[in-house]
Amino acid sequence: MPVGTNYNTKDRSCQTNLISFFEKVTDFLDKGNAVDLIYLDFSKAFDTVPHEELLVKLEKMGIEMKIHRWIRNWLKGRLQRVVLKGELSGWREVTSGVPQGSVLGPILSNLFITDLGTKCRSGLIKFADDTKLGGIANSEKDRDILQGDLDDLVNWSNSNKMKFNSEKCKVMHLGITNKNFSYKLGTHQLDVTEEEKDLGVVVDRRMTMSRQCDVAVKKANAVLGCIRRGISSRDKEVLLPLYKALVRPHLEYCVQFWSPMFKKDEIKLEQVQRRATG
Repeated sequence: MPVGTNYNTKDRSCQTNLISFFEKVTDFLDKGNAVDLIYLDFSKAFDTVPHEELLVKLEKMGIEMKIHRWIRNWLKGRLQRVVLKGELSGWREVTSGVPQGSVLGPILSNLFITDLGTKCRSGLIKFADDTKLGGIANSEKDRDILQGDLDDLVNWSNSNKMKFNSEKCKVMHLGITNKNFSYKLGTHQLDVTEEEKDLGVVVDRRMTMSRQCDVAVKKANAVLGCIRRGISSRDKEVLLPLYKALVRPHLEYCVQFWSPMFKKDEIKLEQVQRRATG
C-alpha cells in the first residue's frame, strides 16, 4: 500500500490521496480480504511543530546552512500573550508551530513529518494533519502488524512532541469476513466508526459512496435554493454562472474518486442539474 504525503506537493491533491490509497483497499476487498482502516488526527498539528526538533531535522536533511540560519531567524524571536476580559498576560516566546498563512509554513510542516511512518509495514498516507493507516485484517497476525504500526506512530508522536487527538482517531472495519479486531492508540482504545469524512468525502464501511452522494446533493440543493430565493432573475445567463461557481463544485469535488455506483445515485445528481437548468 502507498506510503507518503499529498499535501502541498506538486500534482498531488485530496483526490490523488484518496484514489491512491483506496485503489489498494478495494483491490484487497475484491480478493475477499478483510481490511481495517485507522484514521488518525494530530492535535493542533500546525501549532505544535517544535522549532528545535524541526531545525535539527532540517540540518540532518542537508539543507544549506545559509537557508537553515534564515529559517531559524524566521521562527525564533516570536512572542505572544493572552488578553482575557481586558487583562493582559506577560509576553511568552513561541517555541512551536509554523506560521499559518505563510508559504513556508506548510512546507516546513511537510518536512517535519517526512519520517512519520517510515517503519510501517501497513499502508500509510498523509495529508496535512490527517493520516490514514490500513491493511489486511484476516487474522490475529495481521491485526498485530497494524497494532505494531500504531505503536510506532505513537512512539514517533511522543519523541517529536506532537500528540494525536485520540477522540478523533477511529477504526473502520471493511469486508464481510471482517472479525472486528480492536486497536489501541497508546492506552486509548479506538472507537469503531461506520463512516468517516475523509478529506471532505464521506467513506462508509460498505464502500458504496451512496452517503457521499446524499451529502453532495443536499449541499448542492441548499445552495441552489439560496440562489433561487436571492436572485429574482430567471435568465439562464444570470443563473448558469452562479450554478457553475457555487453549486457544481459540491457535485464535482473529488468525484473521480466517489463517482456513483448505483443508478439511483446518478439520478439524484442529475436531478440537481435539471433543477438548476430547468
